[in-house]
Amino acid sequence: MSEHASRAAVPHIIGSFTLRTDSDGVCIATFDRRPVNAISLSVYQDIGSIVDHVEGDPAIRVIVLTAPGDARAWCGGADLNDFVGIDVAGRKARYDFINAQLPRFFRMDRPVIAAITGHAIGIGMILAALCDMRIAAENACFACPEIDYGLVAGGAGLFAYVNMPEAKVREMLFSGARFTARELEPTGFFNYVLPRAEVLPRALALARGIAAKSLPSIRARKTASVGIEGRGWEQAYLDAQALSARLTAGDDGAEGVRAFLNHRAPSYRDA
Repeated sequence: MSEHASRAAVPHIIGSFTLRTDSDGVCIATFDRRPVNAISLSVYQDIGSIVDHVEGDPAIRVIVLTAPGDARAWCGGADLNDFVGIDVAGRKARYDFINAQLPRFFRMDRPVIAAITGHAIGIGMILAALCDMRIAAENACFACPEIDYGLVAGGAGLFAYVNMPEAKVREMLFSGARFTARELEPTGFFNYVLPRAEVLPRALALARGIAAKSLPSIRARKTASVGIEGRGWEQAYLDAQALSARLTAGDDGAEGVRAFLNHRAPSYRDA
């Protein structure tokens, strides 16, 4: 049994997440905090630990973020138990901690595919938006209900970043209403909207296609994609060119060209 194959048999537990990496380098990260997969402060800490683990393990090439089949939600939002008795100072301290974790997840140097098999509410919808790609069950519901609790949802800028139409974003944030993935499909928020049973298989097929690429190229592509944030298209284009130029000095860049010209599959060394 190869080293990669043996990894798949031994799950890596990080708090509420179980990570299993297969021989292709696809890591299935299952968020399991049933019944509704609510996000507590400890889960934010888990998310930061996942970034450390993934970026320190070159065997992981792509992450698929999913939930157990019997969970009532993919992510049911914030754990409201965290807010009982909290004061302004406590709330600000909580935000400081969260703000140290979520941007790291967004910038993690491997692509993340959200396999959304159930509802994504509040922070659940934000977590989905932080992923690079989203595949959703057609009857999964999405909502930002913070206004119903006398609060303000923090995802408006992120939803604008992924190019959701402003009118629909404001409708969701002002109304707190739920929409199915099928209803939101025209917004472009999802790569695919499918029957629930097809979500994880499609995510894994997409992940395996990406995992077959050169790891330095995968990491550089993620860096370039994240680098678009806050920049004009021209500067982002120049940044991507600089990354690509550096990759040409590696073995994989030359191998990719040779393989194409010789009509064969490339044999990457991740170098």
